[in-house]
Amino acid sequence: MELKTHISVKNLSIWYGQQQALNNISIDIPDKKITAVIGPSGCGKTTFLKSLNRLIDLQDKIKVSGRVLVDGENIFDPKVEVTHLRKKMGLLSQKPQVLPMSIYDNVAYGLRIYGVKDKKKLNETVQHYLQESSLWNEVKDRLNTSAFKLSIGQQQRLCLARGLAIEPEIILCDEPTSALDPSSSERIEKKLIELRREYTIVIVTHNIQQAMKLADYVIFLYNGIVIEADAADEIFKKPRELLTQAYLKGEFLDEIWVQKEAHLGRKIGDGEGI
Repeated sequence: MELKTHISVKNLSIWYGQQQALNNISIDIPDKKITAVIGPSGCGKTTFLKSLNRLIDLQDKIKVSGRVLVDGENIFDPKVEVTHLRKKMGLLSQKPQVLPMSIYDNVAYGLRIYGVKDKKKLNETVQHYLQESSLWNEVKDRLNTSAFKLSIGQQQRLCLARGLAIEPEIILCDEPTSALDPSSSERIEKKLIELRREYTIVIVTHNIQQAMKLADYVIFLYNGIVIEADAADEIFKKPRELLTQAYLKGEFLDEIWVQKEAHLGRKIGDGEGI
């Protein structure tokens, strides 16, 4: 079955100063599916994720070439309103980024920024998205207490509620369970599986078991190159590339990488990758 594309990346390259982080990436991310971006540390996963909502703009000496199309619009076009773009995307970071305010105000924060003032509307929306994030029953009697009094796992679910409250189309997750205990991790994972019915989800993860549990589609990055991208079943059961096979087995990749470069007679990434 052909999947509908929500995000289309075309020849994307990114440099931090002289250091190239992503090289000529072209990939389509399907709509209302979970796409897992996997690969070893330093391979460009987080840079790729941050390119999707232009959070890389916050870094110094960034250079970008290529295009990222969201709903057909190139987000790197100078005419694009970044605030409007980011409203389309909820972000769940590696560590919970709760705001120094109450539980209620954390969820209502984005709504107020975008002009919602009606108290009844705010109350209904806060309750709805706390329920959506499986947090309402735990906090409904203390909505006016500080968000910092929540456990780390609860804080992460609060961040999810805050992100969903502005009604994005896409949820970006950067190692969203790495700081959590197993029980809290499982809650987040179950919620993401439910949410993919309504949202396009892109998750960066080092955890292969998590990717196998969650992903419909997988992108394997190494040294800023897309080595392989396919349906999750294809990647995990019969990967085509030796680098993918080695990574999934927990083997060292450097030797295979060097052999690949030698076979091509140049450094991988100097052209269109593999």
